[in-house]
Formats: sequence, C-alpha cells, structure tokens
Amino acid sequence: MQATNFNLQDYFKRIGYSGNPGNNTETLKSIMRCQLFSVPFENLDVQAGKVVSMVPEEIVEKLVYRQRGGYCYEVNGLFAMALQALGFEYQLVAARPMFYPVRRPKTHMAIVVQSEQQAWLCDLGFGSYGIRAPMALQLLDQEVTQDNDCFKLSANGPGTFLLQAKVEQHWQQQFEFDLNPWEFLDFYPANYMNSTHPDAIFVQKLLVVLHTPSGRHILLGNTLKTITNGVVEKRFLSAEQCTATLKTVFGLTVDQG
Repeated sequence: MQATNFNLQDYFKRIGYSGNPGNNTETLKSIMRCQLFSVPFENLDVQAGKVVSMVPEEIVEKLVYRQRGGYCYEVNGLFAMALQALGFEYQLVAARPMFYPVRRPKTHMAIVVQSEQQAWLCDLGFGSYGIRAPMALQLLDQEVTQDNDCFKLSANGPGTFLLQAKVEQHWQQQFEFDLNPWEFLDFYPANYMNSTHPDAIFVQKLLVVLHTPSGRHILLGNTLKTITNGVVEKRFLSAEQCTATLKTVFGLTVDQG
C-alpha cells in the first residue's frame, strides 16, 4: 500500500530517525523502534464516535502531519508505506487475538517482512504486550528478550505461528497468524467492527500505549500505568488529568479530530 502524500523524510522526522537508511535488517529494526517510541497506539477517534479512516492519505495526514497515533491498521499501515518506500518485500497478515476467553476472528493486522534471507514478524499496533523489535520466524520456541520484555514464537498447527509474551513469569498467548497474504482493503470489515461494535475494547474504553526504551506508558480508561525497567506504577486520573496526560505523556491533543 502507498499514499500519494507519503514522504519518507517527513516520516523519518515524525519518528525521530536520523540514521542512514537502507534495505537491510538494521534499518528495519531501527525504524520499527523509532516509530514505537514516537507514534502512540491510540483509539481517540473511536472514543469520539468516529469510524477510523482506512484511506492511506488520511492515515498519513493524521499520524505524520497532525502528530497523532492510531490502532493497528493505521500504525502498521504507515509502517508498511515506509517499508515500500525503502524497497522492502513484505506482506500484510491477518492475526487472531488469543488472550480472550473465547475464540475471536482475525481482526488484528501484522506484517511479515523479508530482509537478508529471513522472514521477520513486525507489529507496531498490538497495544500493551506488543513486540518491541522484529522477530525472526525461523527462531521457534526460543525465548527472545527485547529490552525488559520476553517473547516467543511457536508453531500452532501447519503453517500457523503463535506469539506469546511472558507476563508476570507466565507465558500469555497474544495472537496467531499464518502466511496467507492479505490486502489492506481486506481489513476494512474488521476496522469497522473495531470502530463500532459495543463488544470491541476500543469502543468500550480509552486505550493509549506508548513504548519507551525502558518500558511503556498505558492509559486504559482513567488508569495510567507506567512500566519502567519492569517496575509498574499505577495512577487513577480525573477527566482533566486524562486530557493533560494525553498531551504531556503521549504527545496527543484530544481535539485534533
């Protein structure tokens, strides 16, 4: 996918990347982390009663030029535009969230990137326990440490992968996916569901996540959780404090639309 208004240098400025970009794994890892640390996962539009736009140009305008964030289709969509501009071979994959008590449809979008003879799982939009760097698909059943977090990819049936995260010393299933390529427009129904269905968490509660080199900030409803080097701090916020926190912690302004 690509947008007519996507400009690679403007994207680099938005994510704070100042390296020497190339079609290589080092660049892939660097821009993923830079975007994670600068573009929040957020559902402000859904909370405002809007259906999130899947128009590529509107995603660029929102995330790059209006300094907003977004949820998986937006942040991973933007990352895919950067991959295409840099000449990476990639495919969008549909993932099934696996932490719910009942089986759910494949509503999450992730990306598998080919770089230096390896396939890498990239995902910048899974929220609280999302990966923090690309994960090699060939490294199965191995604990992978990323900063203070641990993840593991396993086979979950023929041609299917399962991502797990270690949460409080226990492995927690995050999502499963296969390598059947999807087009961006294939995610339109899931986006509409996540924007409007009363059972969708994005409709039910405000959710904002920003990764940091030492952890992440998570705002769920009126609770701000800050994780720093494995230490968790929670604060309950008033409506006024929530609005201020969106700006001071996450760099967002509610009335940006």
